[in-house]
Amino acid sequence: MTLKEVESELKSLVKNDSYKEFNSSINPTASPILGVRVPQLRTLAKKIVKDTTNGQNGIPGWQVFLEQNPLTTFEHQALQAMVIGYARSDITLILKYLKDFIPSIHDWAVNDILCQTFKTAQKHQDTVWNFMMNYKESHKEFEVRVVAVMLMTHFLNDTYIDRVFEVLNNLYTDVSRDNATYYAKMGIAWAVATTACQNKFPDKAYEFMKSPSNKLDSWTYNKAIQKMQESFRVSPELKAKMKLLKK
Repeated sequence: MTLKEVESELKSLVKNDSYKEFNSSINPTASPILGVRVPQLRTLAKKIVKDTTNGQNGIPGWQVFLEQNPLTTFEHQALQAMVIGYARSDITLILKYLKDFIPSIHDWAVNDILCQTFKTAQKHQDTVWNFMMNYKESHKEFEVRVVAVMLMTHFLNDTYIDRVFEVLNNLYTDVSRDNATYYAKMGIAWAVATTACQNKFPDKAYEFMKSPSNKLDSWTYNKAIQKMQESFRVSPELKAKMKLLKK
């Protein structure tokens, strides 16, 4: 699909202002929102990836889209995230587009859409892990959240779980100002809580939370426990033990 065709389809998918207003209210740091629902964006992204008729100079159409996409609205940014995630090509090329896109992320929804769609990480675990480690010492809010949510989504397995805890334990959160790095802290708390929801790792999650070497700031630490308390996938026994650890 050409960029012009994509723009036309986006406009056709905007039906009313109520969804736009709702989405804006829950995603205050997003770029201007047109009001297209995420499932519709996913359908459009898949069409962009599958359409090879508009490539230029031998470059597939999805690459042309990624290079021409203006990223001016939430929907453009979500499409960029989805196309990167759905595209199937050499992993080095995919990571090049991922690297170019990550600095553009400034809202939680685009961040999480990218991570959840990037399933190529499951096929190229070592390569993607090493790539993500380039951001583990970042002080930028959404680079930190990308790391946390990407590890939560694709690396909670026997091979990586101990390394996941180590990285989450050392990600940067600025506690010197109220609400500073809020979305980073929420991402870390979500990731930590999710480790307790996995059938294999509740004991590891408990050991991590009670360890004297746990470096999570108090807000993130308690938010992780809160999320565990709210989860239907955490046993009552573990919830009771975690509640006693709350700071």
